[in-house]
Amino acid sequence: MGPFQVTILGCSSATPTFDRHPTSQFLVANDRHFLIDCGEAAQIQLRKFKLKFSRINQIFISHLHGDHIFGLPGLLSTFHLSGRTNPLTLFGPPGLKEILDVTFKYSETVLRFPLHFIPIDAHEPKVIFEDKMLEVSTIPLRHRIPCTGFLFKEKQYPRSLIKERVEDLPLELLPRLKKGEDVTLDDGTVIRSIDVSRDPVSSRSYAFCSDTAYDESIIPYIKGVSVLYHEATFSSEMNKRAKETFHSTASQAATIAKMAGVGRLYIGHYSARYSDLSPLLKEAREIFPETYLSKEGESYDC
Repeated sequence: MGPFQVTILGCSSATPTFDRHPTSQFLVANDRHFLIDCGEAAQIQLRKFKLKFSRINQIFISHLHGDHIFGLPGLLSTFHLSGRTNPLTLFGPPGLKEILDVTFKYSETVLRFPLHFIPIDAHEPKVIFEDKMLEVSTIPLRHRIPCTGFLFKEKQYPRSLIKERVEDLPLELLPRLKKGEDVTLDDGTVIRSIDVSRDPVSSRSYAFCSDTAYDESIIPYIKGVSVLYHEATFSSEMNKRAKETFHSTASQAATIAKMAGVGRLYIGHYSARYSDLSPLLKEAREIFPETYLSKEGESYDC
């Protein structure tokens, strides 16, 4: 098992503060390196925290508000100027391609690397990326404009065979036993997988729920995830403002986490009005004790 870890690059809402930047996260899942959203100063943060961002081959953009995309043209330009030739795949709302095309048209920039754009339907949950170890699926969110969350989930690991119990068995049967299948030998003996193997390591998962109003309909998509990131722009005292702007309060984020039975909750996307974030944390922990503040530069295991 390789690392499955998210690093927070930005945890502020639309307006940056002196020590908080707009939304962006760097996720390492085994040997994959992903960028989730790309707010202003994302590439500065990647450098500041000494992250291997040249290894990013997939970028996921939740929606087209500036605090989630304004860092993207700069990052792509840096890849270009640094001589990148490896392809990069960009997942995001359909309008994102037009924004980038116009930006590079008038700056007369022709990227040196292939940029593959895959548009996302914010209303249709589906798997958008998959390899032998991981799949990424979309989570429909309720925001002022079309917005998508992302679920990063490891595929189920195989069972681990107990060496001394399988060393005399035909090699061609071992893959089936690892899958949990029982097998029958030529003499009629039944070998039960459970008797010759151990339970697989639990697969890990990370759900990124970007800007969204309180919405219980996301619970089936995030149920039981190891780690949930859910925006918590306001305290409950600002519930009316949260509703008007299609954002969530800390207590609402915690309620979603509790109802979904997640392992841990990290809140973020804090309004610039809060210099002290402890009231948000206190409010959330009263509902879901395993709540933590997302902090820039810190990495969290899933």
